[in-house]
Amino acid sequence: MNLEDKYNKLEELNKLAELSGGETRKEKQHAAGKKTARERVLLLLDPGTFTEIDKLMLHRNYDFGMEAHKIYGDGLISGYGKVNGRLVYVFAQDFTVFGGSLSRANADKIVKIQELALKMGAPLVGLNDSGGARIQEGVESLAGYADIFYNNVISSGVIPQISAILGPCAGGAVYSPALTDFIFMVNEKSHMFVTGPEVIKTVTHEDVTKEDLGGANTHNSKSGVAHFNGSDEEQTIMMIRELLSFIPSNNLEDPPVKPTIDSANRADEVLQDIVPADPNKPYDMHNIIQRVIDNKHFLEVQAQYAQNIIVGFARFGGKPVGIVANQPQNLAGVLDINSSTKAARFVRFCDAFNLPLVTFVDVPGFLPGTSQEFGGIIKHGAKLLYAFAEATVPKITLITRKAYGGAYDVMSSKHIGADVNFAYPTAEIAVMGPEGAINIIHHNKLDEEEKIKAVDEYREKFANPYKAASLGYIDEIINPRDTRKKIIDALDMTKNKRKSNPPKKHGNIPL
Repeated sequence: MNLEDKYNKLEELNKLAELSGGETRKEKQHAAGKKTARERVLLLLDPGTFTEIDKLMLHRNYDFGMEAHKIYGDGLISGYGKVNGRLVYVFAQDFTVFGGSLSRANADKIVKIQELALKMGAPLVGLNDSGGARIQEGVESLAGYADIFYNNVISSGVIPQISAILGPCAGGAVYSPALTDFIFMVNEKSHMFVTGPEVIKTVTHEDVTKEDLGGANTHNSKSGVAHFNGSDEEQTIMMIRELLSFIPSNNLEDPPVKPTIDSANRADEVLQDIVPADPNKPYDMHNIIQRVIDNKHFLEVQAQYAQNIIVGFARFGGKPVGIVANQPQNLAGVLDINSSTKAARFVRFCDAFNLPLVTFVDVPGFLPGTSQEFGGIIKHGAKLLYAFAEATVPKITLITRKAYGGAYDVMSSKHIGADVNFAYPTAEIAVMGPEGAINIIHHNKLDEEEKIKAVDEYREKFANPYKAASLGYIDEIINPRDTRKKIIDALDMTKNKRKSNPPKKHGNIPL
């Protein structure tokens, strides 16, 4: 074989690998409104930056006649490239090859890319579209899954791990995405479940569609399994690129700074009137967040789930932060099981990846009721308390209105390690609301006139931030118009914060 033949052979094998499952199957994928694995990778990465690894790998199975069906790449595309100029590792399951099913060979490809990402300190994005384990390979396929899960856990908190569900993801396959930091889904195209509709009908006699059981809407609004959903693949993949722009490549780096022309000294008179004088009147916390962050650019996480709390990424003076905020417009902003868990996980992500935490507080307490108590609100509320207390990144807290009872403590109060605590003049920091407090103090023995007087006195004494400020629990009471400048100054002041918790293997977060 001469030199030219050798080069021609390489070109021929590359073309075979790029053919994947063949044109017919690619057309079928397109007809279903889905892109091919290679198209997805090229859409995610900056143009011309993709380097593929293990392009010519083949499966090693000789059972059930599989030796006669070998396709280069074996249903998985993996490699590295750049997103916004920064190194990112990626793998994409190819549904046109054996339904994207996981073989021992393509599990090895994922493991290799996971280990490279961990070694080089760069994010890993997994694009999932698979029928599950390759049944012809039996336990080898299951072993492949477990190896991937193990690497997910070892990489957790060291490099960002992002999963996109762009088709089916069922059975054991769901646990790799579940172990990663963020899950993206596509409306009406993505499905995740441990057991499918047919099995459920057989075992529990429940009738449920694939979409209702594990669609993007279900996991973004009901289960809280997913964090983002897009109307199509293009939008979903662009959202991954946007998320990556807020977070560092690994746990030893700072988040990427983006220059802004939005003045750090910008005051906003509209903020003076956003919090209503009536303490029982709702308002939208988004209106405060949008007016104080850079360029009104807020990437909300889990926007449709547990809407009584808001979490997401924004920038102040060009520097990314994580925002946690009670939402008085939904359930009066109370903390409950779902909102506590949602916020706790977000806080821990921010702490792991050096994102300062800015917390906006308007919380009347924890949601009462038997369903909350039986569901373990004590344990779940403790998760958020644990997460804030454990976090060593800069923590800036602003109380806009209510901060009652244990919920005041939990929402990044001075007592659990917040560095700077602000309050608006409208803030109310107390054990509980005036009416409830007077009923307990006087055992309901006051007549109506006495009660009104006592409630007014209690409100005068406690429904303000001045008692807390006199004790040093609030560092400064600020005018709402100055919020942006005050937060940016506080972030600037805390940027060199050095704090570490006592050495230990790991804490025991209440799960």
